[in-house]
Amino acid sequence: MGMIDTSAFQGKTASYYTLGCKLNFSETSTFAELLQGMGVRTVQCGEPADICLINTCSVTEVADHKCRQAIRRMVRENPGAFVIVTGCYAQLESQTVSQIEGVDLVLGSNEKANLVQYLNDAWLQKSELAATSPNHRPSLHTYQSVKTKDIKTFQPSCSRGNRTRYFLKVQDGCNYFCTYCTIPFARGFSRNPSIDFLVKQAEQAAAEGGKEIVLTGVNIGEFGESTNETFLDLVKALDQVQGIKRFRISSLEPDLIDDELIDYCAHSRAFMPHFHIPLQSGSDEVLQLMHRHYDTALFAHKILYIKEKIPDAFIGVDVMVGSRGEKPEYFEACYQFLKQLDVTQLHVFPYSERPGTRALSIPYVVSDKEKKVRSKRLLQLSDEKTKAFYQKYIGQEAEVLFEKAVRGRTMHGFTKNYIRVELPASLAKDKYDNQLITVKLGDFNHQQSALKVVL
Repeated sequence: MGMIDTSAFQGKTASYYTLGCKLNFSETSTFAELLQGMGVRTVQCGEPADICLINTCSVTEVADHKCRQAIRRMVRENPGAFVIVTGCYAQLESQTVSQIEGVDLVLGSNEKANLVQYLNDAWLQKSELAATSPNHRPSLHTYQSVKTKDIKTFQPSCSRGNRTRYFLKVQDGCNYFCTYCTIPFARGFSRNPSIDFLVKQAEQAAAEGGKEIVLTGVNIGEFGESTNETFLDLVKALDQVQGIKRFRISSLEPDLIDDELIDYCAHSRAFMPHFHIPLQSGSDEVLQLMHRHYDTALFAHKILYIKEKIPDAFIGVDVMVGSRGEKPEYFEACYQFLKQLDVTQLHVFPYSERPGTRALSIPYVVSDKEKKVRSKRLLQLSDEKTKAFYQKYIGQEAEVLFEKAVRGRTMHGFTKNYIRVELPASLAKDKYDNQLITVKLGDFNHQQSALKVVL
């Protein structure tokens, strides 16, 4: 590794493209901040970039395809740019990605923490190559990645990108090896920084004027396994960060939601009545095939317990349809289980075959046509549940954190329990951005996607 010479980057421009989860978006924002610190400016719309960074996802086959498309589009739209690819697809298929035309540098999950150093070294290398052949700007096609078991680094990230909310990465990797999933292979085993380190990041966000922080990670309930702390310890410590008015927990495995955690959130200062819990299937047979760590009885208990302690809680649930082994009667059991459950919204994902996963050895395969039918049924159920939840709050007062809107456009924000609220353009004011304002909730907007503010 050479010395970093930031003078080579002064006045250069960069373009960023992110695919996948909130964690990826948070990490991309962090990369952008690092490059800005070297004198690199983010491009304006339509302006060509000197550096292109694509942060990839690999959760489905469609995601892989979108990644390849995005890389090719970035290369095409920014001729001669230095192209870096990182993220899950870059870890799983480092060599393949590095061979795509125009790609200079591919960084796996262990290497992205040293992105600036790798970029500096490769930039020098490319500059030297260009000097020897001025009429031809060859791409480097290099990749840096280690085997999954050797992924040890933690890339810290607390950023807001272009949004009001901050995203604080508290954990990375996963020790669960569900049969359908490639994430542990892409991000490595679970690891996290200390509570003290994360509290300092939250305090910094508060100092910058941040009001709300979303805790992100791959399997955040595993927090603390590498530092002998617990997720509940983290929640209690962050709750003391006075400047932050709201914390949200992005996604917690049902078997890692401690009743004690629910009890604490019910009376905490800043943790919102909002949970996101992956179910994946409401059939015990399918859960076993997936190697999930719970059954439907445990899941139902968690939902009942949350609703008993925090009646206003918004509960989002991930469900996968058409996985290997999901016979029609198993899907029906899943549908009926979800129908009677007091949850607010379903995030429905059709199952996608992933090379190298153990699910491929399960013989029963669901057709794409049938996956669409099942998805549609669950999405209709989700709409019914979300509308019923919203309806209960029409006519009530609620505190809303409004998000920045283009001048003259409708403003949006969320209540504590994640109801989306719409403030018409005629009432929207710049000074409402990132402010907590108590409003009266009216009826649904035209798209049925939010409740309107009543004057």
